[in-house]
Amino acid sequence: MPSPESPGQFPLIDVDPHFSRVVRFFRPSDYVAWGALSTATPGLYYAWEQINPTNAIKQVKVKLAVPTTLGVIGGFLLAYQRSSFRFFGWTENGQEQEKDMAELSSRANQGKPLYGDTGLSPYLQGVAHRNSAFSQLKLATIPWFNFANHSHHGVDADKYSNN
Repeated sequence: MPSPESPGQFPLIDVDPHFSRVVRFFRPSDYVAWGALSTATPGLYYAWEQINPTNAIKQVKVKLAVPTTLGVIGGFLLAYQRSSFRFFGWTENGQEQEKDMAELSSRANQGKPLYGDTGLSPYLQGVAHRNSAFSQLKLATIPWFNFANHSHHGVDADKYSNN
């Protein structure tokens, strides 16, 4: 995996994509990965419980609530990270390039801000960017997402107004 400082093998789309864009750009394979981890976690827990029972809780529903919740959350974080890597250009991102170009070119042609309206000062936009850029690499430690609209995305915005 490339480091944040080095470019990926594929074109860069965004170094700090907004949470909603990452989720909207999920591919079916991301949903499959999310579902697989969501079902595998309680399944593995149940199998382990059959091999070495803890007998701490007798009801299966209660036993599986925590691993199911962890599986769903972990699956979402995995899907989110996979989608983010395509924004960084670290994995194949042809579909995302087309969607990005269509979405942001449309916004540019309508005279709207490319990355959404914001009430933040330029300084606070920079702070938001510095806090969330490449945060997808640390999702296992602390899930941190970009919920702020700002203008720091590591790409030339002029390419969207030329279409």
